[in-house]
Amino acid sequence: MTALKKPMTLGRPSNAMGDLTLLAQIRPATLDKIEKSVITLYASDESEVAADSVTMQSIAKHANVSLQTLYKYFGDKNTLIYVILDRVLSRLAARMIDHLSGIDSVKDRLRKTLWVMFDFVDHNPDAVLFFSTAIPVSHYQHIAIYENKDLMEAFLQVLSDGQQRGELNQNVSLKTLLDVFMGFITRLGLMHVLRHAAKPMTADFDPLFDILWQAISRHD
Repeated sequence: MTALKKPMTLGRPSNAMGDLTLLAQIRPATLDKIEKSVITLYASDESEVAADSVTMQSIAKHANVSLQTLYKYFGDKNTLIYVILDRVLSRLAARMIDHLSGIDSVKDRLRKTLWVMFDFVDHNPDAVLFFSTAIPVSHYQHIAIYENKDLMEAFLQVLSDGQQRGELNQNVSLKTLLDVFMGFITRLGLMHVLRHAAKPMTADFDPLFDILWQAISRHD
């Protein structure tokens, strides 16, 4: 699988901060079909050449919905992409929060956080490719609808508690710890999918967690 030669050019979606209340009226089954189609199209081999080869027309055709339906509920392709991203990440956040419930140890919470992320990659390889091709990383901080607070707060709470308890590195900012943590996960996850690894990420969980722990834990 080759790198993208022509990344998709994105500006802020025109209605990202506007009225998306119509989404509440769309049938869940229809939204599920649209989500599946968007992820499948962006993860396909054809999308390697140019991410902008995925159009509203191709999404409508793949999802077996009318083009009018897509424009009615989403307005434009950028907003459609961001809605799907937020939808997938919201489910991941809910699972993350559920798994962290009742765990007090910083190290155990970090282990569980990493395991949930690895398990997500193992079961959602197309979603991983979608994340990497649909939107350039440089645009993430500028996308209002992409700010999944539940997921980010779950990560930040674990890392913040670790710093406050003196178990994680206190010589760098919380944001830097988050960047190291997210960089570790996203790079490993993406390359695992691109290399078509035969075994799941969770199979190497213990040695990989040891690497992460050594990188961000406090060393006196």
